[in-house]
Amino acid sequence: MAAAKREAPGQPVEVWAFDEHRLGLKPLTRRVWAKVGQRPLAISTHKYRWLYLYGFVRPASGDVDWWLASGVNVALFQSVLDAFATQAGAGRDKTLILVLDNAGWHRSKRLKAPEGVRFCFLPPYTPELQPAERLWPLADEAVANKPFETLDDLSQALDHRCSALSDEPDTIKGETHFHWWPAE
Repeated sequence: MAAAKREAPGQPVEVWAFDEHRLGLKPLTRRVWAKVGQRPLAISTHKYRWLYLYGFVRPASGDVDWWLASGVNVALFQSVLDAFATQAGAGRDKTLILVLDNAGWHRSKRLKAPEGVRFCFLPPYTPELQPAERLWPLADEAVANKPFETLDDLSQALDHRCSALSDEPDTIKGETHFHWWPAE
């Protein structure tokens, strides 16, 4: 952060985190309440088709940007990253520091950081340091214990939940803003 501020004094610098989460037609199961003496029902299917929820989060403000994708690879991540950088206003007048894990598509030599975006990689095997990991339980609320017939149905449920979460920056900040996270 200090290096980015030295290189462009007076220019805004924002610190964001990114991660992706796989969700599919095989339901996420959670504990449920049931009356004493009754067995709770959990409907399950074995449909192995997936969507990936990409999440960009700015823990200092609670801003979040969601993207749904059909997979994970370098080309797809590049297109999402470019669109996010444009939407967030990265460029000559604003720097975004993006905290990432060490997934292969994040570290690929084919991946090009958009203008105004700098990557900061977390140490290997440290998901507890990644604020974006804390988004997934919030997003999962909409799909836990619910079977979906198609990926479109799942997509609609996730879209509705992510839109609602985008309007709750205090909730996002409360889950992702670690005490040690850099102040902007």
